[in-house]
Amino acid sequence: MNRQRPQDLSNIETSRGDEVNSARSMMNALPHSIVMVDPQGVVCGANDTAQIFFQASAAMLGRQQLADLLPFGSPVLALIEQARERLAPVNEYKVDISNPRIGSDKLVDVYAAPVPDRPGCVTVMFQERTIADKMDRQLVHRDAARAVIGLAQMLGHEVKNPLFGIRGAAQLLESSVEEEDRALTSLITDETDRIVRLIDRMEVFSDQRPIEREAVNIHVVLDRVKQLTKAEYGDSILLVEEYDPSLPAVYANQDQLVQVFLNLVKNAAEALNSIVDPEIVLTTAFRPGIRMQVAGSQQRTSLPLEICVKDNGTGIPQELADCLFDPFITSKTNGSGLGLALVAKIIGDHSGVIEFDGSGRHTTFRVMLPTSEADLA
Repeated sequence: MNRQRPQDLSNIETSRGDEVNSARSMMNALPHSIVMVDPQGVVCGANDTAQIFFQASAAMLGRQQLADLLPFGSPVLALIEQARERLAPVNEYKVDISNPRIGSDKLVDVYAAPVPDRPGCVTVMFQERTIADKMDRQLVHRDAARAVIGLAQMLGHEVKNPLFGIRGAAQLLESSVEEEDRALTSLITDETDRIVRLIDRMEVFSDQRPIEREAVNIHVVLDRVKQLTKAEYGDSILLVEEYDPSLPAVYANQDQLVQVFLNLVKNAAEALNSIVDPEIVLTTAFRPGIRMQVAGSQQRTSLPLEICVKDNGTGIPQELADCLFDPFITSKTNGSGLGLALVAKIIGDHSGVIEFDGSGRHTTFRVMLPTSEADLA
């Protein structure tokens, strides 16, 4: 009589473990937030994107009910119940799940589906609609920069030369007028110089020369920014570093990146004047999954490198949030409104994205950049 050979249970367990690891890797590679809830509504699984979205680790999420992470009475909870009762997927578009924990402007498409081999469990996917909106805003920033380029070129040719004539005439008058009138000639000279400086700043926008790029360590850039900030503000502001030490190099111009992040850090420092414990946090992270079309071509750029500048200041007025990177928009009394517009131009020239988030507990400027020349292919 033939005896059937017993199965190798160790091989079966290894195979199942490989399948689980493979499924987990696939879930973590997705750019959308995915969580699993058990029959009691407790989160029993979350991919990497969901942990970022809800600003909590998988272990922390696993101790909470999904209802605690969402606004009171959120329609997401009703969708989960529908999926559980019908044993079929359900979805809803443009659901607002904004709350103090995850911030404002959180509009998502929600997809809920029952888990076949785990009765009562439901998988929920949150697809941020704000991602598409962010891409649209980048195009608006670039259009605004192009408008400044035209204005700067016109001012450089049509205004700057007459200003030099006015300044020269004022200097000649200063030597021949009475002492009490010299204040007026000095005023003319000073105001002419101020206008020329403003035009000089605007002419930076018209520089269309190709950027000289190379592989740059972003942490070297941030260390330089930190040194310059310390030299100006001393120890009056706490600078905190939260870096991912394993990041690859960014394909960029180092001097221009120093200019970008120094501008962002100085803006943050100025917003902390009235704060008791002023703090600026610099973070770096690798965020795969974000791609954007390069302006003027059919290429799509991978933007996995994320650098954030956060501060605990009073924030930026809500009415300025949507046009913050437009030229001549500023909340400062004596500001020209060109600093952030120039930052947006430089980041755009690097095929990157910059976004502002004034929700939650911090004011955050988030920059996403390609890591190498290959990312532009």
